[in-house]
Order: sequence, then structure tokens, then C-alpha cells
Amino acid sequence: MALVVDMNCDMGESFGAWRLGADEEMLSHVTSANVACGFHAGDPGVMARTVRAAKAKGVRVGAHPGLPDLVGFGRRDMAISPEEAYRDTLYQIGALDAFCRAEGWALQHVKPHGQLNNMAVRDKHLAEAIAAAVRDYGGGLILVPYGGELMHAAEGLRLRVAREVYADRAYNADGTLVSRSVAGSVLHDPEEVALRAVDMVRDGRIRAVSGEWVELRADTVCLHGDTPGASGLAARLWTAFAEAGIAVRPMQEIVAGRS
Repeated sequence: MALVVDMNCDMGESFGAWRLGADEEMLSHVTSANVACGFHAGDPGVMARTVRAAKAKGVRVGAHPGLPDLVGFGRRDMAISPEEAYRDTLYQIGALDAFCRAEGWALQHVKPHGQLNNMAVRDKHLAEAIAAAVRDYGGGLILVPYGGELMHAAEGLRLRVAREVYADRAYNADGTLVSRSVAGSVLHDPEEVALRAVDMVRDGRIRAVSGEWVELRADTVCLHGDTPGASGLAARLWTAFAEAGIAVRPMQEIVAGRS
């Protein structure tokens, strides 16, 4: 069976006069875009422009719901209940879908952002609330987890799932991401990131910072548009995948291909 993977990037994270990320450049190098929905970043104008730009490039769009934490960019722990997580996720999916409908560009997936994602990997009840919001919104949306409780919750509700890996992030032995507060948690060398990405997709594993091999499944590889040199890194990954015989396609095609 031919190897295939999606490349996704977090986008639409500017807010008002504040600009973040190389969205226009990254749209030329990814197949799926995770668009901020106004809680951790983004605003209606940014959301509309990002969806329009993605459609123009043929890049599929997903909602990127986060914690209500503009100041902390959604990367701080917050004490939220499962009920709040459910409502906030449902609200953000609907907000982005409105702009997708206006552009005639179907919403493809939902990928929790930052600390909401990390908390859901550890917290069973939070994970179940987020998965329930995706189910209840309907439309057959794909949920994008990177493991743990969020993966279990998605599978338990029989949601369509695209398993995510991070080429530019360091991993712990339990499959979680090394905290951004730790030096070396974000990788910047294009050759190292490219080699890791190919290993993840082809061999289904990655070496943790402690030295152990972590088994994983890679349907979609995440890159971060706010990382310096992100567009060049994304271009290098395309080349590395091509050299390894790995095709790059939107996650919609990958998930549909195994159903």
C-alpha cells in the first residue's frame, strides 16, 4: 500500500492590528489549515480572510478551537469544566463553519489548540466533552488528536479520526509533547525535522527525549507557521516525502481511503 500523509498548519492566529505567522507562504506548502476561531487568537476578519485564502490555494480548512485566553495564546492551563469545554468547542466550530459556508468551502476537521489539546490528552472527561461537541455538530467532521484520552474518546464515539504527529516538537516517552517551557522542545533544523517526519510516516515511531522509541500512527503532520523559517521547513518536508515515496494529500482523502 502506498504511503500517504496530510500536512497541516495552525493559521489565522492574528488579531486586530497584531500579525502572527506566515499564513500566505504556508498555504503553498500544506494540504490542511487549522484556523483559529477567536478564543485563543483570530477574529471575524482574520477568519474570513484565512478561509478565503485557503480556498484559493485548494487547502482544506478545519476549526482550531482553543481556550478563552487571548493573553496567553491558549497555551496556559485553565480550570474549565467538561460542560464549558463542550459549549466552547461547539461555539467555535459553528463560528468558523459560517465563514466556510459563505465561501462555499466545506469544513473538513476539528483540531483542538494548544493547552486545550494537551489537557484533553490527559483528562478523560474533557476529551469526551470535546469529542461530543464534534459529534453533535454533525457533518462527519474529522477529529484530529495526537493520542491519549482524546484519541480514546474519538474512537469511542466512532468519529472519523486523523492521527496527528509533530515533526518540529520533542516527545516524552509516554507519547505526550515536551512542554514548550523546556529548552529544545521545538526543533528548528530543517534536515532533522524532515528525517523525523519521514520516520514517523514510514516507520510509525519517534525517539523520545529519554531515548525510548514511541510508537505512533501518522495521518497528518503538523507544522507551526509562527516558527521562524516555517515555509522553508514545510518545503523541505515536501521534498523529503517525495524522495521517500510518500504522497501528500488532504486528510479527508486519507480518512476516506480507509473507510
